[in-house]
Amino acid sequence: MERTFVMIKPDGVRRGLTADILAIFLRKGYRLLGLKLMRISRELAERHYAEHQGKAFFEPLLAFMTGGPVVAMVLAGTDAIATVRTLMGATDPAKAQPGTIRSMFATAVTENVVHGSASPEDAEREIALFFAPGELLAGPA
Repeated sequence: MERTFVMIKPDGVRRGLTADILAIFLRKGYRLLGLKLMRISRELAERHYAEHQGKAFFEPLLAFMTGGPVVAMVLAGTDAIATVRTLMGATDPAKAQPGTIRSMFATAVTENVVHGSASPEDAEREIALFFAPGELLAGPA
């Protein structure tokens, strides 16, 4: 069992897709350890996307991510990181496999409705950025 961080981005929240996306993960059997609707500050967005600093899309990405509410969550399950990313589909919705979240809901590479941790290290870093320890239910480390 492992934990992963997932975020429904502002475009997904704005379009009313939160329940649909959450249902996909829950029906797949993931355990929900934490969930919150929030607005991301510029500082938090900079920390979350620090690996992209200096790239041409960094400022537009920050503007997008701070432009509306997001839903942050922690899911737990067997091979959660890899399987959640498979369920999400390719970043470019045009390349996402049919039936994935991005193939069904994303409209562009820049508005792809969902984020998921890429590695165990990323998951723990992202969980710590968005959730205090007391905000999470007990679950696998």
